[in-house]
Amino acid sequence: MNGALLFSYGTLQYKDVQVATFGRELPGRKDSLPGYVRTITESAGVLYYNVAPSSDPEDTVSGTLFEITEKELAAADRYEKDRGYSRVLLTLRSGTLAWVYQRMALA
Repeated sequence: MNGALLFSYGTLQYKDVQVATFGRELPGRKDSLPGYVRTITESAGVLYYNVAPSSDPEDTVSGTLFEITEKELAAADRYEKDRGYSRVLLTLRSGTLAWVYQRMALA
């Protein structure tokens, strides 16, 4: 498959979200993001998961690594942008470089 690697630690791991966003369930494998912590914030009654760098290199965020098409990556961008997230490249525990969405501070 000619595409992209996407690491999800939140809702994109859910089958119903995958089908609604990509039109299919995504096969994936477990991986983690070392040196980060998972945070949860609330805005207007909605919970948002995020990852933030940690001062403890032993911290890690568990999730799932997906191989998706460029078209699916664009669909993920639309899904996440509406929620205030931007895509960044980070290195996972496996050594894989993958796209990860981080929620930016809202004005």
